Amino acid sequence: MRRTGEKSRAGRREPCPAAPRSSGGRAVLGVLAENGQQRPGGQGATVIRRFSGSENTIPSSGKDELPNRMVNAASKQGFAIYVDEPEQKENHSCQVAEELESSLCELDTSAMTSSIQLLLDLSTGSPMIVDTSFQSQPEDHMGDAITLTVGEYAEDIHQYLREAEVRFRPKPYYMRKQPDITTGMRAILVDWLVEVGEEYKLRTETLYLAVNFLDRFLSCMSVLRGKLQLVGTAAILLAAKYEEIYPPEVDEFVYITDDTYTKRQLLRMEHLLLKVLAFDLTAPTINQFLLQYIQRHGVCIRTENFARYLAELSLLEADPFLKYLPSQTAAAAYCLANYTVNRSFWPETLAAFTGYSLSEIVPCLTDLHKACLDAPHCQLQAIKEKYKHSKYLQVSLLEPPAVLPLQ
Repeated sequence: MRRTGEKSRAGRREPCPAAPRSSGGRAVLGVLAENGQQRPGGQGATVIRRFSGSENTIPSSGKDELPNRMVNAASKQGFAIYVDEPEQKENHSCQVAEELESSLCELDTSAMTSSIQLLLDLSTGSPMIVDTSFQSQPEDHMGDAITLTVGEYAEDIHQYLREAEVRFRPKPYYMRKQPDITTGMRAILVDWLVEVGEEYKLRTETLYLAVNFLDRFLSCMSVLRGKLQLVGTAAILLAAKYEEIYPPEVDEFVYITDDTYTKRQLLRMEHLLLKVLAFDLTAPTINQFLLQYIQRHGVCIRTENFARYLAELSLLEADPFLKYLPSQTAAAAYCLANYTVNRSFWPETLAAFTGYSLSEIVPCLTDLHKACLDAPHCQLQAIKEKYKHSKYLQVSLLEPPAVLPLQ
């Protein structure tokens, strides 16, 4: 993967200054470059970067290091893809449509018009009461807040999510069976997905779903490093289609890979991703559980934003965080944020609601605390830069306590 800078006046992309490299030789990638070029959808898009490296060799200095050589990532087929032919429509479908159309034409249009006007006139005794209390919620969580504030169903929803998170979790140590990609490459890909989400203003849940799709796919399929970014791009494309009201066009996702892959390759990968996931896309995420905890036991906005920052940090590291359930990681993020800001860990209301005691959260809390302390020194800074913005109250600049009083 490489990043490119702004286009020159002649229309040619000029490379950004070389990013600093770690002592181990891994290529370190920076933040997005501004680019005002108009894409087909009328949206200004930024070419971000793409993977680089040989698809056949592992760096001799260590498995987690990325080689610095550039190759064409699409030059080698990563795995076979089978595309089903669409089934022919049956003739009776057309007949049903014609009968429906003819019956609709016979309706009394005046009666239909008056009925529609009655339905649209909310001021004439409509039983629907429009609740505008959610309008003060942040735009990113508006839809989630509406669902989670229904007190009558909150416990049932939580119980369902707790059961579903076990079914839709990736294998914790799948990376050990991957012959050509490493945890370091996955971390770079997730860091890039965070930048893509910020560039196109995608919802937080879209990012979490994309990482879930990515990990579940890699749990079942061996992938060459030259195809890893293609899998990640297809994952966030699919998550955006599932979660966003107006997802970016497919051409935009091709563009952000610097045209490393074609539109056909991306759509075929999306098809394969769906088949491997068995079309099970409603997967519980850390973000969903964290929102439930915050709705159940409210905290200040600074604590909430810091908990969201910590939760996203856990996405970068497959080891150790994939061995924890999303509900456990969300609880650890809540505890660490609550203690950092309010000097309190896990309230009794959440212990009763979730069934988790503080002692059960401590292993994940310890790992998350270490990841937070290491974040300023990590070369992947997309999440930290994201939460430096004023809309998040610059919570990534907060420093957690060096030691947690857990014993």
